[in-house]
Formats: sequence, structure tokens, C-alpha cells
Amino acid sequence: MPAPAPAPRARVLILGVSTRAMAQSAARAGFRVICVDAFGDLDLPAGARSIALPRDLGVPYGAKAAMNASRDIDCDAVAYVADLENHPAAVCALATGRALWGNPPEVLVRVRDPLLLTRALDRRGLPTAAVRARGARPSATHWLVKPRHSGGGRGIRAWRSGAPVGRDEYLQERVDGAPGSVVFAADGVRAVPLGLSRQIVGGRAFGAAGFRYCGSILTGGDAALGDALCDAGGALARAVTEEFGLVGVNGIDFVVRDGVPIPVEVNPRWSASMELVERAYDINVFAVHARACAGELPVFDLARARRRMPAALGKAIVYARRAERPTGTERWLANPDVRDVPRPGERIPRGGPVCTTFASGADLEACHAALECRAAHIYRALAAAPANAP
Repeated sequence: MPAPAPAPRARVLILGVSTRAMAQSAARAGFRVICVDAFGDLDLPAGARSIALPRDLGVPYGAKAAMNASRDIDCDAVAYVADLENHPAAVCALATGRALWGNPPEVLVRVRDPLLLTRALDRRGLPTAAVRARGARPSATHWLVKPRHSGGGRGIRAWRSGAPVGRDEYLQERVDGAPGSVVFAADGVRAVPLGLSRQIVGGRAFGAAGFRYCGSILTGGDAALGDALCDAGGALARAVTEEFGLVGVNGIDFVVRDGVPIPVEVNPRWSASMELVERAYDINVFAVHARACAGELPVFDLARARRRMPAALGKAIVYARRAERPTGTERWLANPDVRDVPRPGERIPRGGPVCTTFASGADLEACHAALECRAAHIYRALAAAPANAP
């Protein structure tokens, strides 16, 4: 049954590792926001109630801890971001007695199962990356070991022939090509693509390595993400929605091989590139999300919107290269291209996210270079006098 239609000034409880992007979108759409996450960033919407689990409750962030902290919060609806898609029991508890704006637990269980996803796409004749369950002995060595409860590329590693695979891991064929994603709105039956982006993975300029996600770039003229791929991404979105009954906004990560998107993972919740969609196409994605959960999809032509883009638009997460306690971060708020601003003196461990930065460029390469320049500026600011701002 669809969730109730969103009411003006409804109180929305948003949970997950980092709620800032969804919370800002919800506030712009006129909702009153309550956030439970790991950070409680300075740039959460004005007037939003915020609970940062480590700072406010003295407990590490986790889905169960977020659920416990939210149990008695009065709200009209609950929505979630990463990493709640990996914890359907927590989503079930959160939604008890509340409207759930997002995929229900039974959908999460199925769509996050890599074997079920691969079989569903195979039945439709769509290309997939081969998957092997724990205990399988593939003959080739071109495989990745992936956590079943994955997110942001963490924990992914190349598989060595004969190496053991953990209880909560699986093997997926390693697909060489350009990483990307499609984000879309769904009503359980139909899907409308909202954005197609190139992903930045393991970028050392942003303090990342390996398969760690560190940004996205939205373009209109990227040869690797042209109109044909836009059509193929839309077909993937429709297939996954029809097979699993997705609702709200979702994303599919893929790798482009020989011009074809090979899906590697479904993110059945708000995805990182959605705020680029908001900036580029003037769409309020949270409003789309809430309405889609109530069965109402937007009228939107992604191919046309992409052709109208004058430049590439990107975002990058800047990760700490060493443990940091940045001060003077209130000044960072004056820069519209810096988001997820940490509180002054907040301890950021090595490898933890410092902030998110945005940039534009004439094409994908120029945008990527501008993001690297912004990241270098942030690193210089961290190393300089405490009051300096990026």
C-alpha cells in the first residue's frame, strides 16, 4: 500500500550515516526535519532538531543505535539514507506506527541480495556481472570480494584464487570500465530516471583509495554517458522497479563496458548524486521521493534535461589523510560549494570524511580537475592556521 501523501509542514524523521543532503532537500520542500546520524553537521537546516549519536549520546553510530535513539521521537513520517538499506529489521522498527517514505523491509531484503538481483536481470535478458555465493570455486581470478552489507565501496577487495570468502561476503565478477550510476523515482511499478552520473572511485586527490566512493560528476556531453546509455540506464531502473517493487528515489551503480552499463549494486534509498540532480535540473528530490512513495511520479525527460546542461557539475568527498580537529569551521558555511561542514574541534579520524565540495567545468575532465583543486585547498586549510577557511 502506498504511503500517505505528504502534508504541508509534516514532521519528517531522517536517519542514516549522514543526513545533511536529504535534510536540506526536505527543508527546502517545506518539511520540518529531525535528524539522527553520525555527524550532526553545522549545515543541517536551520531549526532542524539534530541527534549526532557519538557526540550527543556517547555511542558509536549504528543502525540499531539510531533506531533506539529515534524510538520515542514524535513525527509524521520517517525516511532513511545509507546505511539503513542494509538493516531491514531496523527499518521495520522505525516504521512502526509511522508513515515510511522509502522502501519497506521486505523489498530491502530482496533487492539487496546479489544473487536474486542477478537472476532477475538475467531473466529479462539484461547484462549483469556474474555473482558467486560463499563456498563457490570460480575458475577465473578476475573477481572481487564484496561485503553483503556494503556501502560506498568499503570492504571491497580483489579476490586471490583459492582465498577464503567470509560468511557475510560474496564474489562478483570484476568489470573493467567507467563507473557510473543512474538515480530514479519509482512508485512500485513504474520508474522515471532523474540523473546519470560518472562516479569518482578511489581518488587519491580526495584522500581515498581502492574502491572507495569519493564523488560524482553529472554531465550532458560525456561520450561514455551519452543518450544511448541514458536509455539503457532507464531500462535498468524500470526492470529493477518492476522486479522488486521499489518506491521513492533509488540508485543503481554500474560499470560501462563497451558502451553498455553493467549493474553492480542497487541502492534502494537516497543516493549521493541526487543533490547534483537538484543543482543541475532544479528538482526538489525529497519532494519527488515523498510523492513517489504515495504513488505519484514526476513528469521528467532526463535526455532533454541533459542536453540543456551548459557544463559538468560535480561533488567530491574529502577524506582526512591524518586525524584532524578542524577549528573555525563556522567560516566554511559562507562558501556555497562546501557542505557537510564539521563542528569546530570535532575529531575526524584518518580516513573519515572532512566535508563535501562542489565544482563545475566545461566537461568531465575540467570538472574533475576543479574538484581536485578544491580538495587541495581544503587540505591546505587544515594544515594552516586554525581560523583559515576553505
